[in-house]
Amino acid sequence: MTSNDPSTASNPPALVAQGAEARIYRTTYLSPDCPCALKYRPPKPYRHPVLDARLTRQRILAEARILHKCRREGVPVPALYAVDVEEDSVSTSGATKTNGGSLLTEWITGGPVRARLNAWLATVPTAADGEQDLEQLRAETSLKALLQRMGAAVGSLHRVGIVHGDLTTSNLMLRGDEEAEKADLEGEIVIIDFGLASQSSSDEDRAVDLYVLERAFGSTHPRAEALFEEVIKEYGKTFKQSVPVLRKLEDVRMRGRKRSMLG
Repeated sequence: MTSNDPSTASNPPALVAQGAEARIYRTTYLSPDCPCALKYRPPKPYRHPVLDARLTRQRILAEARILHKCRREGVPVPALYAVDVEEDSVSTSGATKTNGGSLLTEWITGGPVRARLNAWLATVPTAADGEQDLEQLRAETSLKALLQRMGAAVGSLHRVGIVHGDLTTSNLMLRGDEEAEKADLEGEIVIIDFGLASQSSSDEDRAVDLYVLERAFGSTHPRAEALFEEVIKEYGKTFKQSVPVLRKLEDVRMRGRKRSMLG
C-alpha cells in the first residue's frame, strides 16, 4: 500500500506550514486551477502503531465532521473536499506500519488576519503619548468593521455548538485577492485549523475560546488591544445565548489575572 505522505509523491505539493501535529501543503483538486489545502497528520514513531493509527483516524474524522457541520450551518469555514485515512499496512518484516491521515479542503485566498492587521497598523502613525493614536484607531471604520466581522464569525461558530480550541488571528483568514495590498482589511473572515476543536455547548468552553482569542489579540496586536471590545459586542449580537458566556468570560479573565500575579 502506498504512503499517505504527500512529500513522497512524484510531484509533491508545496509545504506551506508545519506544526507539531500536522503539515499543511498547497496543492490542487480535480483540476490545476482549483487550489486546495492538504492537511497531513504524519504517523508518530514514538507511539504504538495500533494506538497511533486509532488516534489519527479519530482526530481526522472528528475534524472532518466539524468542518461539515459548520459548512452546513453557514459558519465561514473552508469547504471539505476529501478525507483520507488509510488502514494499517504490514511491511515485509511483518511489522505493522501506520500511514497517517489527511484532509483536503478549500484553499482560502487572501491572508491571515494577523499579518494583514499588523501591516495595516504599521501605516498608522504612533502618537508620542499613545492617547491620540488610540482615538485615531477608534475612528478607523475599516478596523472597526474587521473586528465586528471577527466577532460575528466566532459567534456563528459557538451558535452551532462548536468551540475552536485555538482561536488566534493566525487562524482567522481574510478572504480576498492574493495580489491585493497586504495592509487591506477588506474581505470575509474564514475560520481555519480545527485540529483542537470540539463539539460543546458549555458556557465555560465558549468563554475560554473568547479568552484565548483576546489574549492572542493583545499579544500580537498590542496597539489595537483596547478595541477588542468591538469583537465582544458583535459576538453578543450574533450569538443570542451569549449573556452567560460573557459572564463566564469575566470569571476566566479573573482566573487568568490571578495566575499572572502568582507566576
